[in-house]
Amino acid sequence: MKSHRCGELNLAHCGCMVELAGWVQRRRDHGGLIFVDLRDRFGVVQVVFNPEIDKAAFLAAEKLRNEFVVAVKGQVIKRLPGMENPNLATGEIEVAAHSLEVLSESKPLPFQLDRAEDVDESLRLRYRYLDLRRPEMQRNLILRHRTCQAVRNYFNEHDFLEIETPMLTRSTPEGARDYLVPSRLHPGAFYALPQSPQLFKQLLMVSGLERYYQIVRCFRDEDLRADRQPEFTQIDVEMSFTDREEIIHIIEGMIRRVFRETIGLEVQPPFPRLTYREAMDKYGSDKPDLRFGLPIVDISSVVANSGFKVFSQAIAKGGVVRGLNVKGGGSLPRREIDLLANVVTEAGAAGLAWGIVEAGGELRSSIAKFLSAEEVAGILNAMAAEPGDLLCWVAAPLAVAATALGRLRLYLGEKLNLIDRNSWQFVWIVDWPLLEWNPEERRYEALHHPFTSPHPDDVELLVTDPGKARAQAYDLVLNGIELGGGSIRIHRREVQEKMFKALGMSNEEAYARFGFLLDAFDYGPPPHGGIAFGLDRLVMLLAGRDSIRDCIAFPKTQSAMDLLTQAPAQVAASQLRELHIRTVAEAPVQK
Repeated sequence: MKSHRCGELNLAHCGCMVELAGWVQRRRDHGGLIFVDLRDRFGVVQVVFNPEIDKAAFLAAEKLRNEFVVAVKGQVIKRLPGMENPNLATGEIEVAAHSLEVLSESKPLPFQLDRAEDVDESLRLRYRYLDLRRPEMQRNLILRHRTCQAVRNYFNEHDFLEIETPMLTRSTPEGARDYLVPSRLHPGAFYALPQSPQLFKQLLMVSGLERYYQIVRCFRDEDLRADRQPEFTQIDVEMSFTDREEIIHIIEGMIRRVFRETIGLEVQPPFPRLTYREAMDKYGSDKPDLRFGLPIVDISSVVANSGFKVFSQAIAKGGVVRGLNVKGGGSLPRREIDLLANVVTEAGAAGLAWGIVEAGGELRSSIAKFLSAEEVAGILNAMAAEPGDLLCWVAAPLAVAATALGRLRLYLGEKLNLIDRNSWQFVWIVDWPLLEWNPEERRYEALHHPFTSPHPDDVELLVTDPGKARAQAYDLVLNGIELGGGSIRIHRREVQEKMFKALGMSNEEAYARFGFLLDAFDYGPPPHGGIAFGLDRLVMLLAGRDSIRDCIAFPKTQSAMDLLTQAPAQVAASQLRELHIRTVAEAPVQK
C-alpha cells in the first residue's frame, strides 16, 4: 500500500507521485487548504489537500480526525520559501494530495499522544497500543532491537552458540518465588517458569558446547520496583575452560559494541574494579554510583576512646564510626540538615551526628564538648575537612553503618546535584563473600546463587567456617545500577554437595531438588563460568529512562498487573477441574 515511507521523502523526490499510508497526527484547516501531518513508524510528512487538485479528497479530508488511518496518493512538491520546517526531517517538502482513502477511523483518544508524559502511567498502560504509537516509545523499542542485534552479532563473531532452554521446568526455589504451572497430564504436579537458565546452561557446558548465549525470558514472583518486572529478559552467557579474566574481557567487548552501535558512544575498557569490601567501605553499596565522589570515611580509630559514649560504646561492641564530608554543606539550612537523620534511621541506624567546620578549624556541633582537641583535629584530618564543610557521622554495626551512609550519600548526590548526568561510570565488583547469614531463618544463604564456586583456597571453609568463604563472583555496575552478575561455577560434585550442606540442605533434599545436576557432574564436567545481564535495565540506561517499563512493549505494573489484558484473572471452573485444582478462599477476618 506504500511506495514510500513518510519519513524518507526529501527534495530529491520532488515531482514524484507517491503512495503513502499512516496515521493522522494532526489536521489543520486553513480555509481553502487542509494540512495533515501523516505519521508512520519512519517519520512524519505534511500532506496538503487542495480542492483545485482533487475536490473529493479535500472534502474527505474535512472529516479527518487524529489517529484516523488513511492512504494518500499525491505529488511531492517543494514548500514555499519561508514555509519550511527545520524541526522535521521532511520539512523542506510536502505532498499535494490527489486522492484520499480512509482505511479506519478512531474514537476520541483517552489521552493526547503528544502530552502523554503528563498522563498517569496506569492510563497509558491500559491503552498501551496507543502509548506505543508515540515516537519516543517506538524509539525505545527500536533501541532495544538494535541492542539485541549488537549482542547477537558480537557473540556470533566470538564462536558462541545461541541455544534455547526450556520455559517449563521443575521448581528449584533459591531466592525469589517461582511461578508455578499446573500439569493437566500429571495431576498434582507442577512445572515452574525459570528464574534463569542457570542449571540448563551449566548442563550445556557439561554437554561440550563450550560457548553459549541466549537472550531469554525469565520469571520471578517477587515484589517489584522501577527496575524489576515479574517477567524480564536477560542476556545469558556461559563458557567452558575459562576464568574470570577471560569472561570479563569478553563482556567488556560486548558492552563496547552495544554502546557504539546503539547510541554512538565509545566506552573504553578495561573498566575499573573494586572489591566487594572496598565498595561497601567507601560507598556503602555493592553497586556504587561513581559519577560523583563523597566517599565514606572511617574515624573509628580516632574516637575509639572518646568521651562521646555513642561513639566509643559502638566501637567497644564491635561496631564502627564512619561519616561523610559534605563539601560546602555547612551553608545548608538547619531544617535540611535535620532531614538527613531520617535517611539514616530509615536504613536502620539509631541516628545521625553532625558538625560544621568553622574558620580556624573549630567544630560547631552538639557533640564537640565531648571530644578532645586531639580527637577533633584527628577527625578533621581523616575527613580532609575545611571551613564550611558539613561532617555527618553514624555509629553502628559495620553493615548498618555502610547501608545508612550509602543511602545518605545517594540522597546528597541527588539533593546537591553532584551527579554528572552525562557520565557513564562502569565498575566491576569482585571478590564477593560466598554466603551471608540469614538471622531470621538461622542459616546461610548464597549471596549470588548456590552454584557459585568458592575460591579454591576456601573450599574446606564450607565445612569449617562457611561465613568466611570467598566467592569467584563478579558484578558489572553502571551509574549505580547492577547491569549483570556472574561467577565461576562449581563443577565438581563433592564441592557442590559441600555447598548445599553449608546452605542447610540435607543430602536427600539436595538430590531431590538438584539430582539431575549432581548426576551430570559424574560424567566429566568441564570448568565453566558465565554471567547474565538484565537487557531491560541496559536498554533503560541507553534510552535515558527511569523505568524499565518504558523499554518493554507490554509491561506489568508494580503490583504485577497487566492493565491492558487485565491479567491475572479468574478462569473457568471447568479449566480448574481439568487441572485438578481447587482454590481456597481466605477465612473471614474475626472481629
